[in-house]
Amino acid sequence: MKISNETKVGIIAIVSISMLILGFNFLKGNNLFGSKMTIYARYSNVQGLTISNPVMINGLQVGKVNNISNDKNMRSILVEMEMTQQINIPNNSVALIIPNPLGNSKVEIKLGDSSIYLKKNDTIQTSAKKGLIDDVMQKVDPLLFEVKTAVSSLDTLLDNANNIFDNRTKNNISESIENLRNLTFSLLASSNSLEKMLNSQKGIVTKTINNLESVTGNFAKNNGKINELIDNLNRTSKNVSQIDLQGTFNSLKNILTDLQTTIAKLNGKEGSMGLLMNDQALYKNLTSTGNKLNLLLDDIRMHPKRYVSISVIGKNKKQPPLNIPLPDTLNSPYLKQ
Repeated sequence: MKISNETKVGIIAIVSISMLILGFNFLKGNNLFGSKMTIYARYSNVQGLTISNPVMINGLQVGKVNNISNDKNMRSILVEMEMTQQINIPNNSVALIIPNPLGNSKVEIKLGDSSIYLKKNDTIQTSAKKGLIDDVMQKVDPLLFEVKTAVSSLDTLLDNANNIFDNRTKNNISESIENLRNLTFSLLASSNSLEKMLNSQKGIVTKTINNLESVTGNFAKNNGKINELIDNLNRTSKNVSQIDLQGTFNSLKNILTDLQTTIAKLNGKEGSMGLLMNDQALYKNLTSTGNKLNLLLDDIRMHPKRYVSISVIGKNKKQPPLNIPLPDTLNSPYLKQ
């Protein structure tokens, strides 16, 4: 049987259209040959979720967003999700939208622990108690959970700060910051002044360091002499330590005692020395005797013939005796009677 050209063209067109439809659905991620399961979820905010975004369970893509529809008041948004795999999803599971600022958002299904599973066209939960949401967020995206916790803490801190810091406190803080700024400027000025002073004193500091190096160099050169001097000091201190200082002090004490006794005797009228030093009558008698002895010696020197008479011819003329000592003996002690 001969096939006409028109029939061939029709067959080719049908095959091409079928391939186009199958390819389009394949590119959209639709399962063309397996069984499908559709579930729904309602959100008040889809956070940028679009059609064909993935549906994930434990990090594995199990479906995609097939359609998004909303009511006229925009109070509720219905998201249709098509599961590309046969999965038992407990009816207490929660579907959360995980936004991604750098890519596409996704739906993460946190499986529950119920033994009853969702059926085709059922609606999955999208919210739960706060504790369950936090637990889900922590397990689904730990980084996002930490950021959410930090932002909440920051909001609480800012609220407390706004309640504590009234206008007066804020003004005081502003004044403190201004004072700190002025203090910083003052410190900078002082630092510049100190730097200039150090630069001006750089030559003096350098000379001082050079002098110190010279002194230390001299110490190093005379290290042997210094060691010898220290050895001599050590020997001297050793010899001094070996001296019987207590015996020496005792002897000196005895000498001082004897000297005090002697001086006491001299000050008293006992003994010749004491009488000589303290008896005025004895002193006057000795002085008088000295004067008379001087007078006698002067008279003998001036008139020897009076005491030694030698006459060969004639008779010597007698001279009157001296009544006062001669001028050359005036410096001798003399007491007028």
